[in-house]
This record gives sequence, C-alpha cells and structure tokens, in this order.
Amino acid sequence: MNQEELKKKIYNVMDQHKVGTLSTVKDKKPHARYMTFSNDDEFTFFTPTDRDTHKAEEIEENPHVHILLGYEGEGYGDTYLEVQGQAKIRDDQKMKDWLWTEQMERWFSGKGDPDYIVLEIMPETIRLMNADGDTPESLDL
Repeated sequence: MNQEELKKKIYNVMDQHKVGTLSTVKDKKPHARYMTFSNDDEFTFFTPTDRDTHKAEEIEENPHVHILLGYEGEGYGDTYLEVQGQAKIRDDQKMKDWLWTEQMERWFSGKGDPDYIVLEIMPETIRLMNADGDTPESLDL
C-alpha cells in the first residue's frame, strides 16, 4: 500500500478509537496504563493527565513512549496501531481548552486547574496492524 493509503487507514483508526494504552519506562521496565487520546491532522496524540502522576514523572525522566490503539478484542483480525514516539508535558491553556471535556471534572476542578496538564506524543513510527492482509505496514514520521 502506498504512503497516502497508509496515512488514511492510520488516521481512520485514530479517529474511531479514543482509548488505548500508553506505556512509559520506569526503572528500565515498561509501565502501561489505559488513556484517552485525541489527535491532530499530523498524527500527533494528546492525552490529559494530572501533573502529580507516575506517567508525568516517568516522561520527564525518559520521553520515549509506546501507544496501542484500536484493538477492541472482538477477534484476531481487529485493526490496531502500534505507535513509538516521544512525549512532552504541555501546560498550554489553549491546548488544555481544546482537549477539555465535562468528564474530566471527575479529576480536575476545571480547565484552569493547575494540576491539569496534557501529554503531547509525537510519533516516530506508526505500525498499522491487521488491516486487509497488507499489514504490518509502517509509517515513519
């Protein structure tokens, strides 16, 4: 499949699936947790979190992360993404406003909560898995 077709299929998975796993490194070992993800048109991932979490601390020590997104457990052929990239901690209010949902009131007092931060994940490689028998296919960014 050509790069444009691959980009469309990857973006389709990103658009349809908002919950996945984010893995960081802690003491040279992987540490994974479920997260909600939003994205932009450039394949960058964004996820809200609290400033005082292990993941924020781990990303400050080692920005390399891995995301799994798309698999729903309905069968062996479910399409999903494997994403390797680097994360940054962002405290930009415009970004926090864009990402904010009412469901986040469970953890934060509002968009201006000083503990509310955003993890921005810039992919280096995205692998499309289990799509039409042509996979895995890798998109290097």
